[in-house]
Amino acid sequence: MINTGDTAWLLISAALVMLMTPGLALFYGGMVRRKNILSTMMMSMAVMALVSILWVLYGYSLSFGTDHGGIIGGFNFLGLNNVGQAPSATYATTVPHLAFMIFEAMFAIITVALVTGAIVERIKFSALLMFATLWFTVVYIPVAHWIWGSGGWLATRGMLDFAGGAVVHITAGVSALAVAKLLGPRKGYGAAPMEPANIPLVVLGAGLLWFGWFGFNAGSALTSGGLASSAFVVTNTSGAAAA
Repeated sequence: MINTGDTAWLLISAALVMLMTPGLALFYGGMVRRKNILSTMMMSMAVMALVSILWVLYGYSLSFGTDHGGIIGGFNFLGLNNVGQAPSATYATTVPHLAFMIFEAMFAIITVALVTGAIVERIKFSALLMFATLWFTVVYIPVAHWIWGSGGWLATRGMLDFAGGAVVHITAGVSALAVAKLLGPRKGYGAAPMEPANIPLVVLGAGLLWFGWFGFNAGSALTSGGLASSAFVVTNTSGAAAA
């Protein structure tokens, strides 16, 4: 049975998480040199467009489709085949399957966008698109299935990853560190001034990220069967403590 309240909140949560990627664009954009603000912001926006298409084509299916050996999902949801208004029998069973799919898409988008912070002022736009496609396919999709997908080898061993601590933050953080080490410092680092170009943009981006966390965490509470209201309170308190 579809619960209209659950559905409405999940769609709102999806919108809130989507807002985090433009927030990330502002956050990263304000911290680079003035000449690179636009290109840095475009990284996040391009990733949002690219991953949205890849998620529909094959990302959702390989992440949440029928399990194969605990490693990867199947092709049963390829191109959103069999993903419609009826609830999934496995995931978020009180909302339309499409609503769950688009909520999870927003996590995929921001995870790839997070990695771009390690490559600003270091990489061509065409190379970024190639890297984002490859990383999304080879890293994000398998890890998402391992932990969040039904039958994933870590999920079956009892691993719980509420709101993406491992799927989103550990994968993005470790990968960002690795690619930053691979590319090396920006040209002129240590010799030329590289002060952040626009601190107000950074603050605005941080505010949008904080706002988006309410959908990130409280929406995840709903899909995992938890209490969204408790997650809402914890999100705000944790954000305040971090600030």
